[in-house]
Amino acid sequence: MIIGEVVGTVVATRKEERLTGLKFQIVKVINVDLEPTGQFLIAADAVGAGYGEVVLCSQGSSARLTAKTKDCPVDAVIMGIVDTIEIQGKVVFEKYA
Repeated sequence: MIIGEVVGTVVATRKEERLTGLKFQIVKVINVDLEPTGQFLIAADAVGAGYGEVVLCSQGSSARLTAKTKDCPVDAVIMGIVDTIEIQGKVVFEKYA
């Protein structure tokens, strides 16, 4: 899994038919210290994530295993919105803090 932050949206009015209804987000990949890695993903959003939210993503064949992306031609999916990140007993991220 990949941790990232939603930083934008991609709109494509013409796309493969199986992608209709999916929202595509630009995800800035971050490490567990919440620092950017310099990588970005365009990910199908299966959970309704919004701008600025920290999210869990999956890539490759696993991206096609959510209810919304089953059998769709996607390579990355947002499959969770992060509430808390804890490392060695210390909370390093809290969504509602």
